[in-house]
Amino acid sequence: MRRKVHDDPAMGTAQRTAPEQPQEWEPRPLPGTWWQTCQERHALAGRLLTAFTGPGAGRGRDQTRRRGLTKLLDWLQRQPGETWQDRWLASGADAAGFEWAGLPLGGEPSPRHRRDELTSGLVLLVAGQVIRPTYRWLMRQRHALMLTEARKAIDPGGFDRLEQHAQDAIGWARSDALNKLTWMVICKGGLVADVTVGDCVELTAALEEHHFRGSAGRPLFYALLKETGILPAAAPLRLRALRIDGRRSIEQIIDKYGIECRPVRDLMVEYFTERAPDLDHTSLRSIARNLCRLFWRDLEIHHPGIGSLHLAPEVARAWKERLSCIRDADGHPIRPRVNFRSELVFVKAFYEDIARWAAEDPARWAHWVAPCPVKAAECATKKSRSGVKSRMDQRTRAQLPLLPALLRAVEQQRKAAEELITAAREHLAGALFTVADHRFQRCRLGPSGRVYVIEVATGKKRNLTHEEEAAFWSWATVEVLRATGIRIEEMLELTHYSFVAYTLPTTSEIVPMLQVAPSKTDTERLLLVSPELAEVLTAIIFRVRAGNAALPLVSAYDVFEQTWSAPMPFLFQRRYGSEDRPITRSYIRECMVATSQAARITVAGQPLEWRPHDFRRIFVTDALRSGLPPHIAAKICGHTVLDTTMGYAAIYPEDVVSHHRAFIARRRAERPSEEYRELTVAEWDEFLAHFELRKVALGVCGRDYGTPCAHENACVRCPLLRVDPAQMPRLEEIRANLADRLQEARDQGWLGEVAAIETTLAAAAQKLEAMRELTTRSTTVSLGMPGHPALAAKTAGRSSRLTPAIERQGILHEQRE
Repeated sequence: MRRKVHDDPAMGTAQRTAPEQPQEWEPRPLPGTWWQTCQERHALAGRLLTAFTGPGAGRGRDQTRRRGLTKLLDWLQRQPGETWQDRWLASGADAAGFEWAGLPLGGEPSPRHRRDELTSGLVLLVAGQVIRPTYRWLMRQRHALMLTEARKAIDPGGFDRLEQHAQDAIGWARSDALNKLTWMVICKGGLVADVTVGDCVELTAALEEHHFRGSAGRPLFYALLKETGILPAAAPLRLRALRIDGRRSIEQIIDKYGIECRPVRDLMVEYFTERAPDLDHTSLRSIARNLCRLFWRDLEIHHPGIGSLHLAPEVARAWKERLSCIRDADGHPIRPRVNFRSELVFVKAFYEDIARWAAEDPARWAHWVAPCPVKAAECATKKSRSGVKSRMDQRTRAQLPLLPALLRAVEQQRKAAEELITAAREHLAGALFTVADHRFQRCRLGPSGRVYVIEVATGKKRNLTHEEEAAFWSWATVEVLRATGIRIEEMLELTHYSFVAYTLPTTSEIVPMLQVAPSKTDTERLLLVSPELAEVLTAIIFRVRAGNAALPLVSAYDVFEQTWSAPMPFLFQRRYGSEDRPITRSYIRECMVATSQAARITVAGQPLEWRPHDFRRIFVTDALRSGLPPHIAAKICGHTVLDTTMGYAAIYPEDVVSHHRAFIARRRAERPSEEYRELTVAEWDEFLAHFELRKVALGVCGRDYGTPCAHENACVRCPLLRVDPAQMPRLEEIRANLADRLQEARDQGWLGEVAAIETTLAAAAQKLEAMRELTTRSTTVSLGMPGHPALAAKTAGRSSRLTPAIERQGILHEQRE
């Protein structure tokens, strides 16, 4: 049995604190009485029978409703209470849920028609707002007729307007949204226009509490209220923004760990308030977890009544021993804590900060000064860092030669999933079909439009929509990460606005660049988009756009900073139920796990699991192995310290690193002004001229920047030529001319010329084959580059001031092409 892992067995977490909301977003209070529930029986019966019986209904239904209403009113009149609502609650029917009809029948078995009569009578009481059942009772019923009658009787205009607005939604989603809105109107009273944000949150909490078949995650009802203007303009666009906790205050962060000693709790609040300006929210919460949970709360649990930072040696020794291991719920050690020494650093910094601040403000901090229980030698992390570096290097060395196999696997997986779902969509439910020598049976279309099939050989039911979606995003993730080396959070933050188009001043050729938003180092950077990367990004945009003019605008939640972004056209987003949502890190990891299992790539007989950050290490290692200077690689990867980049490299031994650093230091000392000055206009024009001169008749030359043509302009033979399919007729003409020259050389006996022409003919055949392969690929889809005139003007004005680092980034990407 797998044991649940805890940092400490006795260490729980305090109850979650709901995020504070504006007062106008609070749920409406339940009224004590209303005129329908106080109505006298004779007038009540007359009103209900007039409203819900008559020419529109069948005679049999009218009689059933009359009998049911009479029996229910007779039974409710025997219950205590002044109003019909009081009698309904006092009877116990609301708490009985689905079995409520057994109470009026005395709890004895009865014919079904008697239960049907009571149910028909109850429809009149609920739709006529005589009684208002709780959410708990409503969620246990399956009376679609009751909800339909309630919509017609309470607010037909309001519900009709919402239903018309939801015409584009899937049928089941539209019905689910209308039913939830009907529940709120039945339970809280009023009209649809009276529903508040708090009512929506209250209903969602009730759905989660009663585990209503995942219905709490279907937010279409909230979207209808927001889009039709019923909810205030300040209300969030998505219900998820209300269900997920926002950023908490320092007091809330500290209080969730349940520190019992009030003075120490106040000290923690003051300490983190003092440090907050220098920390991001993620770091603040991480350090608070260390000091409050792993340090002080652990001491309180094992030493009740402790109230001083001055720890006895045996107390400090026992705490460090407990911290060194991850423990299960019973307190037994499971495995050593990998970051044990790093956790000690935070405690040591806590004591040293208080001692330093006490010299500046004794009245506030001096009485908390105490000897630090952590010695400097215990915080030494050189050995642990060396072990981590060794494991990372070994993993990168194993993965780098296997990367082509992974690329083939994800491409095959994507194509196979696309082929299978396309074939399934062409068959009706129950039909058998064969794909790749496997037999499948098509299932009926799922309520959400998902495609299901049964694998005949195994009898397993498969969700092809989910498989195709996961296969596509696995392929997109691998291709984007391995081509750019960006972090996973940077990839997920790419938007349609991330494309920056730079136009060459002489040829007017557009050079696409990718703007990577600030993440870990708060520094923006630009990367040239290679043709391969452009093809991947085009496929992503085409999929997300789904035939619409623009990408959907969605808000992303940062789980670390606990904040919501503004609505943006994120590239990595997918359809989730009735709304578009940005793809999360957890979904990417799930896709990568599935891809690793499907690829079946092994190392020393063990399956290899690929993680998003592996591609960043592979990118750096491959770039450095190709001869790129480390400080240029650091700029491309967004590293502020060269040591970070060198930590990613798995091929440089220590002596090579030291010699290279010495060389960099000498070069900087000898040529500081020439090496690190701003570009001149002439140098920038020379840099652009290189790309302009690479355009030849048959395509584009891919030679490195600053290098002359190594083949004396014999482009047909040159392997660096990137052919243009549009020039296929020209190459056909060249090949025909070569054939004529070959025949002439043979006739004249020019054997040396014959050998040269045959070599050129073989190269021309290869180029023609490459052109045909490019022609057979899928049609290019326009990226729909967003127009930003102001940004373009700013970029053009800045072009002459680009730093050498950006210049070398362009060189790197051109070399990788």
